[in-house]
Amino acid sequence: MILKSDLKNNKICVVYTHHKLGDLIWQLPYIKAISDHHNCKVDLIVRKKTQSKNILKDLSHIQNIFYNEFRKSIFYWIDVYKLIKLYKENKYSHVYILDKVNKPAIAAKICGIPHIIGPGIGNQKKWLTTKTILKDSDWKLSYSEQSQKLLKINDIKLSNPIPQIDLNIKRFEDQNKDLLRIGKKIAFGVDSFEDYKMWFEENFIELAELLYKKKLFDYIYLVCGPEKAYVSKKIISQSGEKYFIDCSSKDLTGVITAIKNSDFFVGNNSGPLNLASALGIKTFGLIANDAISELKFSKINFIVPEGYQDNTWIRDRNNMKTLTTKKVFETIIERLANESK
Repeated sequence: MILKSDLKNNKICVVYTHHKLGDLIWQLPYIKAISDHHNCKVDLIVRKKTQSKNILKDLSHIQNIFYNEFRKSIFYWIDVYKLIKLYKENKYSHVYILDKVNKPAIAAKICGIPHIIGPGIGNQKKWLTTKTILKDSDWKLSYSEQSQKLLKINDIKLSNPIPQIDLNIKRFEDQNKDLLRIGKKIAFGVDSFEDYKMWFEENFIELAELLYKKKLFDYIYLVCGPEKAYVSKKIISQSGEKYFIDCSSKDLTGVITAIKNSDFFVGNNSGPLNLASALGIKTFGLIANDAISELKFSKINFIVPEGYQDNTWIRDRNNMKTLTTKKVFETIIERLANESK
């Protein structure tokens, strides 16, 4: 428990070590809650791959964003040393660790930071200064549920568990003017970190044809990372349509530009799906092979196949074929119609 007497003259650091953008987005409400609890802005340490310095720059409760790669093997202690140096330079009173890794806690302990708070699962508990920790069995909880429980046992109030990102879109559009178009735009998120979560290219082509007949768009942004650019290029080449805009060569500023200029987003379970929802865009998530319960703290509209069972992981991309184009199209049309009533 963090006493009110400990809340004066604080300098707060929050650490999150996961490399996926989507996972970080899920932690944003808990970072905000920590900031509100201490009534001050917080510093954030994350991996560079999250591109947080682009996406989170405009959040009013974050002061500074630092990168650490949290590597293993021979790089382990190099990254610990970098954390020690960063902690000492900033003279933090509190370090919050929102996952179970040891490295940030070890560095904080070496620096003598008075308050080191984390879930305490596994060996991490040895390096924390707090006795209010999660049970080892809590590792079975989703990342969001672990963070919610961590806040609760430390008497930190969570006002809203839904991720929200406010940003100045003009800052992103100015860097990606080639993506701007006159007319109605939507976005397809066509890749994912795990291939088994990816709907097939043929399905996206068919869905585009059906939505086009309904006059729901003039252009479709194909949101896709450069490492899977073959997905967006296959969609464009096989369809032969001119309304697709390939975003696979774009960095996160381009992805945000595309998403924020779209009327709605349809995509696989991925970072861009979570990003679109957090940015306040109407979002449809295509799920067949993983759990929607892990994504329940969001405004994502999930579309699942007939007979879908939650909390089941099927690591075979072919099973994504059970989610038919017809089901996706009809669900989108129905939910858009209900929203317009």
